[in-house]
Amino acid sequence: MADIEPYENALDAIPGAHPYPRTSRYHAAEIGIHTQPVGTEVRYTKRRLLPPLDRTGGDETQPHTVGAGERPDLLAQRYFGDPAQWWQIADANPVLDPHELTDEAGRVVDIPLAGGFPGGRGDRRV
Repeated sequence: MADIEPYENALDAIPGAHPYPRTSRYHAAEIGIHTQPVGTEVRYTKRRLLPPLDRTGGDETQPHTVGAGERPDLLAQRYFGDPAQWWQIADANPVLDPHELTDEAGRVVDIPLAGGFPGGRGDRRV
């Protein structure tokens, strides 16, 4: 007999229920509609702006010194229990390419704490 999935997981499988799964960085992003001159509507995800992290208080992040061979997905697995949440670490650090987070052993990166980063794991619990 198949296991019954939680209601939230079932929503992810319904086309059109919402465009991104609950664990996506874009789940709460606003969807815009652009109407082309010929009347065709094009849906798009509006830009996701992040408030700056408070780097002085230490209440929103914890430091992590990158070791040889570490990757953003491995850090996400270690700290959040889900490698797909690497984007939370990328959002908490001033990098353009997520690979910059771990390309140099010894670099110190900020790891967001649950509930301390808007749109992070602590804000997504239902």
